Amino acid sequence: MLLKDQAAIVTGGASGLGEATARALAAAGAKVALFDRNTERAQLVAQEIGGVACTCDITDTASVEAAIARAAEAHGPARILMNVAGIGSAKRIINRDGTPAALEDFARVVNVNLIGSYNISRLFAAACAKLPALEDGARGVMLFTASVAAFDGQVGQQAYSASKGGIVGMTLPMARDLAQHGIRVCTIAPGLFATPLMQELPEAVQESLAKSIPFPQRLGKPEEFADLALHIVQNGHLNGEVIRLDGALRMAPR
Repeated sequence: MLLKDQAAIVTGGASGLGEATARALAAAGAKVALFDRNTERAQLVAQEIGGVACTCDITDTASVEAAIARAAEAHGPARILMNVAGIGSAKRIINRDGTPAALEDFARVVNVNLIGSYNISRLFAAACAKLPALEDGARGVMLFTASVAAFDGQVGQQAYSASKGGIVGMTLPMARDLAQHGIRVCTIAPGLFATPLMQELPEAVQESLAKSIPFPQRLGKPEEFADLALHIVQNGHLNGEVIRLDGALRMAPR
């Protein structure tokens, strides 16, 4: 699918991997809507790239429907959905005092990362399936963001790994489900990237993490994630695939 003049939605578009993806889409000529809970930051990025900011909580159906409608009003119906929004978590299943971890913490992470991603995807897909077909019968493309934690979850990452593992498991059946509508589905599973959250860590910690990557021994650049995301949109034969983007990293238990 050509990117120029296509309407695209990027969740989590106000920062990190989402912001890099939004900027890359705009640079390629796409009309970008940034969906984020951080309205102020989303508006700033949208202004810089000529896009539109839409306040959105992906776990809330009414919020997503309103954001999709606003994006469509500004740019027309979207054919591209980049699911990048997500949250992290690191909590052991047994606390230091011997009490069990709070169920609410687990549920919150799964609700945002997995159920939220599914929520916006089902609403996007239903609208996209009604659009006229393009070359090869294509109508749209959806990208999910998993993590290497889906495969190599570390101590304390039960909730995060479960949520990202759910996205990995959802990719192929969703691609098969939506094939009849000409909508492709792929997932990127990034490793250690230089996101704002990562950059909050002490420099020594960042350097130590980078050295755990076989090659290149540095944190991934958000622009590299964006490059792959855009390639998936443009390569019409990529479908139902989960791609690790990690420099051959395999996470240790801790």
